[in-house]
Formats: sequence, C-alpha cells, structure tokens
Amino acid sequence: MIPGIYLRKLITVPKHTGGRYQSMKAAIFHEYGGPEVIKIEDVPEPEAGPGQALVEVRAVGLNHLDLFVRMGLPGIRSVMPHIGGCDFTGVVRALGPGLDSLEVGQRVIDYPVQSYGGVPFYLCDDPPPGGFQLIGEQSNGGMCELIAVAAPNLQPLPEGLSFEEGAACPIVFITAWRMLTERAELKAGETLLVQGAGSGVGTAAIQMGKLIGARVIASTSTPEKIERARELGADEVINYKEESISGRVREITGKAGADVVFEHVGDATWAESIKSAAYHGRIVTCGATTGFKGETHLAMLFAKQLSGLGSTMGSLGTFKKVLRFLGEGKLKPVIDRVMNLEDCRQAHEILEAGEQFGKIVLKVGE
Repeated sequence: MIPGIYLRKLITVPKHTGGRYQSMKAAIFHEYGGPEVIKIEDVPEPEAGPGQALVEVRAVGLNHLDLFVRMGLPGIRSVMPHIGGCDFTGVVRALGPGLDSLEVGQRVIDYPVQSYGGVPFYLCDDPPPGGFQLIGEQSNGGMCELIAVAAPNLQPLPEGLSFEEGAACPIVFITAWRMLTERAELKAGETLLVQGAGSGVGTAAIQMGKLIGARVIASTSTPEKIERARELGADEVINYKEESISGRVREITGKAGADVVFEHVGDATWAESIKSAAYHGRIVTCGATTGFKGETHLAMLFAKQLSGLGSTMGSLGTFKKVLRFLGEGKLKPVIDRVMNLEDCRQAHEILEAGEQFGKIVLKVGE
C-alpha cells in the first residue's frame, strides 16, 4: 500500500470507541471548484498503521498546488473527498506497529514526496522517469488536526523554527534549491533573475541566490513587495507593472543579461524571461501559475544558445540539506500571514488573487 492512501478510510470508515465516534476538524472538499467548495467538517480520526506515526498537526502551509488540486486540473487524480495540505509540522502523538525511529512528543516536519510511479520514494535511488505522488495531492494532506504518515516522510523540525515557520518551508525550499543548484547550476558571480519574487518559491530563490554568491535581480508588482524583496537580499528589483523586465535587466547588466532566469510564472513573464537571458543563459522553470502557453522567440533561443530546464520538487537529500541551512539561519522562511484552519477558504482566495508576499500558513490545534 502506498503511504498516505490510508486516508481513504478516514472518510469512509469512522473509528468507533466506547459507543461513540472520535472525530477531528478538517478543511475538506467533496467536489472540484472554486474556494467555496472548501468546508470545515468533522471527520473520523486516523490511526497509525505499521511503520506510520500519528502526528498532531500544528501548522500547514498553503501552496499553489493546493489551488490546482482543488480546481481539479487534468493530470491530477486526488482522493475524494479531499483534504489538502502538502507541507505541515506537528508533534508525534503515537507510533504504529514496528516503528521505533521516532519518539512520541517529537517535533516533526514532513517531506511531501510519497512515491514514484507507485514505488515508495525511499526505495528509489534516484527519481525515475514518470509521475510522482505527494501528500495532499493524490492522497489526503495536513489541513486537519491529525494525520498518519509513513515514518520516512517525517524529519525532525529544526529547533530554530516554530511550527508556523516550518510549515512555510518544504515544497518551496526543496523546489528552489533543486532548480538553482542541481538543474541550472548557478555559480558565484553569476546574475540571477527571479521572476515572481513575492511567491513562496520566489522568496526562497532570492535567498538561495545570495547564499550561493550570485547577483540577484527580482521582479515583482508593488512598492511594498519591492521593499520586501530588497530586505531578503535582492540587489535590484523591477516593478514589472511599470517597467520592461528585459529592458531593465539589460540596463542593470550592461546589456549582458541574466545567466540564470528562475521561472514559475508562465504566460505572464515567459517571453520576458527569454529576452532577459544572457548568451548561453539557462532558464529553469518549475511551474506556470499564470498559464502554460508561454511564447518563445525561437530566434533568441538558438541565436543566444539558451538552455531551457524543467524541474519539479527534489530528493530527501536535498530537503535535509535545506533543513540544515534553515536551522542555521542561513535561509529563512517568509510568512505573509498566519490564519486559522477555519479560514482555509479565505486563504485560498488570497493566494489565488496573488495578494501575499511569501507564504500563507494555517495554524492548527494548540
């Protein structure tokens, strides 16, 4: 059984003890659609199976992926009814049979990848070709009070991070680190352009660029976000609503362009990313939140000998490396606001409107 699929039973087979059901609160939807489909309901508590730990969720981070899953985009098959939430932190409440690698009361953070093509991730030396499954995407996630999780998906939460800070980290920091270091191979002294600096993955990329020793140019949309991006270390910030991104990049770099362009926005910025890239530049992308049909000027692609690189998530080894930097304070989660689990619908609306800078985190339990 794939770790996480246990939660199908959470919806259909309630736990019965002493003549009454034990239940928990969850942000759940029974059909795909807009934010209005999200409801706060009582659902049966899960139990820790063999090799699993039962975790009291304390905080869960919201990602664009949660929006896509809720809308039911093609290619994503989720357990229904569905509880979202790929990134969460909490405290171990109980251990399932045969588990001794964790302790009751331990603070934990989740590694969201469950399996590749149905094979548990910890049995794969390297991510093989094909799709992978995430907690909160194909299976149910952490937007609830309790979740049973396979032990390999849980890591110690660094002492320097609060539950809310930890919940802002997994997907965006894993993704950004793989994009910049493993795919684009960003080097000290190079110029990095970060599109969509106000997003969770954008705020991570700015910090990572500076940690590596690159010159960082960021693009965003408001004076407030410009200031926040500068505080994170961006050397130059472009307001894409008032300026040409590529024009400003050429001006800032003396017409050379950016060695690496960090993309995840899609339609709204893709053409400018192509124009902004330097000769032999690398454009690395992990998503397309504004659409998947970005226009590519082919003459620029071959004349400048550009490289286009796709990237998605990263390994447990990558996550452990990022956690070390987070624990040492060399990287910091950026939280726009902390809301309650009961405000999940409103949180989706805020993220969908792009009003945040950094992550929206939902507080759960104590």
